[in-house]
Amino acid sequence: MTRRIDLWWVVGVLLCLPLISMALMPLSDTSEPRYAEIARLMAQNGDWITPWFEPGKPFWGKPPLSFWAQAVSFRLLGVNEFAVRFPSWLSMVATVGLLLAFTRAFFDKRLAQWTAIIYSSCALVYITSGAVLTDPFLVLGTTFSMTAFMMARQFPTLFWRYGFFVGLAIGLLAKGPLALVLVVGPLLLWLLPDRGRMVYVRALPWTRGLLLTALLSLPWYVMAEIKTPGFLDYFIVGEHFLRFADPGWQGDLYGTAHEKTHGTIWWYWLQATFPWGLFGIGLLLLTLLKKGGCNTIRQAVISANISYLLAWALFTPLFFTFSGNILWTYLLPCLGAFSLLLAFGWRKWVEGSQWRCAVNTRWMAAVVPLVLVLLSLFAYVSPNHFKTEKGLIHFASQQAQAHSLVYYVDERPFSARFYSGGAAELLKINEVSAKLDNSTLPLLLAIPKKHLAEVFHELSVPVQKRYENKRYILYETRPGLAPVVLSIMAN
Repeated sequence: MTRRIDLWWVVGVLLCLPLISMALMPLSDTSEPRYAEIARLMAQNGDWITPWFEPGKPFWGKPPLSFWAQAVSFRLLGVNEFAVRFPSWLSMVATVGLLLAFTRAFFDKRLAQWTAIIYSSCALVYITSGAVLTDPFLVLGTTFSMTAFMMARQFPTLFWRYGFFVGLAIGLLAKGPLALVLVVGPLLLWLLPDRGRMVYVRALPWTRGLLLTALLSLPWYVMAEIKTPGFLDYFIVGEHFLRFADPGWQGDLYGTAHEKTHGTIWWYWLQATFPWGLFGIGLLLLTLLKKGGCNTIRQAVISANISYLLAWALFTPLFFTFSGNILWTYLLPCLGAFSLLLAFGWRKWVEGSQWRCAVNTRWMAAVVPLVLVLLSLFAYVSPNHFKTEKGLIHFASQQAQAHSLVYYVDERPFSARFYSGGAAELLKINEVSAKLDNSTLPLLLAIPKKHLAEVFHELSVPVQKRYENKRYILYETRPGLAPVVLSIMAN
């Protein structure tokens, strides 16, 4: 009985462990604090239509669903790391719930438990479940659609029959038309070879369902274009077509292109599925080498349920194989199906009385959570080893002088904007001298270490070092100090 441990405890622990990192890990540049600052501005200004990259500059890169959730969380829980990450965690828990319901309906409870364990301990899932990103909301939408498509025929309740269309709306508001591609693509792969599978299509209320999707998602797109004309052209053409087709796309208004060699997505797949991806590859090779293994795989693939999971699991990496402008987070929508397939394949390998051997794989589920919890503890104790301005801004805010406003020289990280509540100012290097000449009070200058010599050449008053982190040194201008201090600091 001890070997047949109730795996719900394992599932529960895995789902709750990210809460530790969410509270301890500071926001590190660039993605997390960038999205957190957009959400903070939304919560502060009450503008629920247009996300703002910074005051006066709209953010056209993503729809607002994640920012809505994060802004609401700020208002309920305060402006902090845990609050802004909490909606991503809720999305992950909801996604696991959908996978559990789907697996129990088409397979059994034990397989559902292992699917949840594998999924929630994959590196990409575990990391993004406690991160400020839009992807957890996208995967919630695509998973809702993919599970509801099959469930609607077997369980024709309103939840499942209309869940497919609600999932599309979630995806459209979380990431945009890409969500349609990641749902329709695998469905076509699965439906086209067998016309008999059209019974699943006929189980859905397409007219009313698509109207529901439109009512939930299109109003925001219309209002966003009216409020900031040009949004649709940039978002639809730029973010969806040019970003996919042009690896070196230079039109990105908010970052840089992620230019990679075509096919890099499969290397990302190994990272995203760690440690289970390597285990799955090994299991597949062992099955092929086993007597009758090819026939076993062939029989499994013929199954409607397994072939559906294969289409779901393979479409996303195949689709992005032909794009060189990619991130590893793009793989998140396919990991639910991968987790179920791996759980199913492992059970087939040790089926019957040998199922107890599967318990020995529990240690694999601990690898990623253990590393991330330890990393979070280290980050909490020594934040200055990470690319975050939390410590520097906190130090500056504790200064007694009311004029201790931080000026970031040459570049101002998103984490500085977030932790200062937007108060951290930006000074270009050629503006430093004029700013100091016009100020009779001490100022705090956060100077990039890589530009120290260049900035010191522009300084016209003495400075004193006050704080140092991974990327910046904080200096305080001291008009009353002797000029020799400047030369000492410059050296």
